[in-house]
Amino acid sequence: MKKLVLYFLFLLFAVPFGVKAQFENYKDSVIQLYGVVMSADSLQALPSVSIMVKGRNQGTLSNDQGVFSIVVLKGDEIEFSSVGYKPKIVKIPANLDGNQQSMIQLMVQDTVYLPATIIKKYPTREEFERDFANIQVPDDQLEIARQNLSEANRKALLAAYPKDGREATNYYLQQNSRKYYSAGQLPPQNIFNPLAWAEFIKAWKRGDFKSSNN
Repeated sequence: MKKLVLYFLFLLFAVPFGVKAQFENYKDSVIQLYGVVMSADSLQALPSVSIMVKGRNQGTLSNDQGVFSIVVLKGDEIEFSSVGYKPKIVKIPANLDGNQQSMIQLMVQDTVYLPATIIKKYPTREEFERDFANIQVPDDQLEIARQNLSEANRKALLAAYPKDGREATNYYLQQNSRKYYSAGQLPPQNIFNPLAWAEFIKAWKRGDFKSSNN
């Protein structure tokens, strides 16, 4: 019990001294940084310049006269950035004397080359109607699928590509079936078959019997 009391008494006197020493060290590392941001070519004050401490979510903006003020720590890196100017990073010296530091930060313009812009006159009503009537609207996927499945395209594909194994087998079996149907007798003649005449007339209208040279 006596040892426990001595331990608490030690903490009671030692902890405040440790906290005070740590506070003194932290207080010595705090810097009040203030200054003005100006353009390097004309020495004009730059408003709304972003001043951020790298590594921490801390920052400020310069006012209308380019003046800023921010609390930082010794050894921090301060980044100055503004639209149209190159960003600048400044490091606060770790061995800086005192708790205040003033500075004048110059910003260099960042030249950006934009692509050339061609200005044309506003089209007349006649030109607009002409271009609108002659515009080529690309086909959507539904129209492309409809064209691919048209009867003309399917016929062209059937004529261009050879039969696969299944189609060749079915064609061979159909030929054998017709041959065995009339085995031992004369093959049937379709000259008096009305269905055959109907197929012949359809084929003649389609132009199936036209010569390829014509």
